[in-house]
Amino acid sequence: MKELIFGCCTLLFLTAACGAGTPAPAQVKLGVDVLVSDPPALIQGKRLGLITNATGLTSSHESSIDALRRIPGVQLVALFGPEHGVRGDAEAGVAVEGYVDARSGIRVFSLYGRTHKPTAEMLQGVELLLYDIQDIGSRPYTYVYTMAYGMEAARENNIPFVVLDRPDPLGGELVEGPVLDPRFSSGIGRYPIPYVYGLTAGELARLINEEFGIGCDLSVVPMEGWRREMAFEETGLMWVPTSPHIPQAQSVRHCAATGAIGELHQVDVGVGMPGPFEYVGTPWIDADELAAELNARHLPGVFFRPLHYTPFYGTFKGRKLQGVQIHILDRRRFQPVATQINLLCALQKLYPEQNIYDTPRLDMFNKAMGTDRVRQQVRAGASAEEIITSWQSGLQQFELLRQKYLLYR
Repeated sequence: MKELIFGCCTLLFLTAACGAGTPAPAQVKLGVDVLVSDPPALIQGKRLGLITNATGLTSSHESSIDALRRIPGVQLVALFGPEHGVRGDAEAGVAVEGYVDARSGIRVFSLYGRTHKPTAEMLQGVELLLYDIQDIGSRPYTYVYTMAYGMEAARENNIPFVVLDRPDPLGGELVEGPVLDPRFSSGIGRYPIPYVYGLTAGELARLINEEFGIGCDLSVVPMEGWRREMAFEETGLMWVPTSPHIPQAQSVRHCAATGAIGELHQVDVGVGMPGPFEYVGTPWIDADELAAELNARHLPGVFFRPLHYTPFYGTFKGRKLQGVQIHILDRRRFQPVATQINLLCALQKLYPEQNIYDTPRLDMFNKAMGTDRVRQQVRAGASAEEIITSWQSGLQQFELLRQKYLLYR
């Protein structure tokens, strides 16, 4: 097992254009920028495979596919697309078949169809496998497991694996929520890590490679200029939707605050509205009552506004709902998982007769939470503080573990 971390010593290549409408230079230099501006010996003369999607762009918004194809002495021979496809035009949960990318003429192999892991046949002729996808920092999001499957395939086929690193949009300091119980390992949570893990993709790759037995020949190309306290909005990078319902950088915080609740399909979380994951509503909620209950809890960095709305699509399409909109007032103080637990406890307190866990989707909720204890504790009437306290021991152990794999301070 070998791991290499590339040094960062090159200047960011920027396009010369500077007219109206041109984005200002980013403060953060992405892993792909580092690689392209100073190609390491590791990739020289190699046939490359690239796991990527629509978020795979340089800081100047050139496709990573095109940027890699311009590097002298290397050949990009295969593309691998996760959920939503290489260009981001596939719906969530919809299997994607292989095809030829119209823009580059390169064969695309789907990692969200018959297999989630590149096969030996797909990797035929590939000498180096790269990963360049923007993550959102929440355990139930599937892209990091696409990365892990790619790492396994690389090990099995004796191919080096390279992660082109990108920011954790939740920042690199927030670590929150229950650590996954291995009994609930699934496609939306394979490893015992917290709901919010506070690691970039490159850092997480290092951790799972060492701690969870993958053991591939791993390299990470770190960013330049990124610091752990940075919110995505402070990087100077333009946000590219990581999936149809994560349209803005702010969406990652809302997703971490309501995503598991949405898995139940018993409570609307704004999928089908202009602000996905910003809403919590049902036909039986009293908007003013729920908002008053939540605001009385004085949760840090957040305000709950009562509202009435009708989703344009989704489970509650066309139905009149009442609930709250989640307004994040201070992203540094906001605790999304604690907010999600308080939402669940408030619904249980105010509407105990509405058993939102009586659903065929309960297994998906447990998998998203990484445990069935949260549901059991809420139903038993435990307070949000008691539930949050119950996972602190596991969280502290993870905090110590992750320190070995941090690339940024």
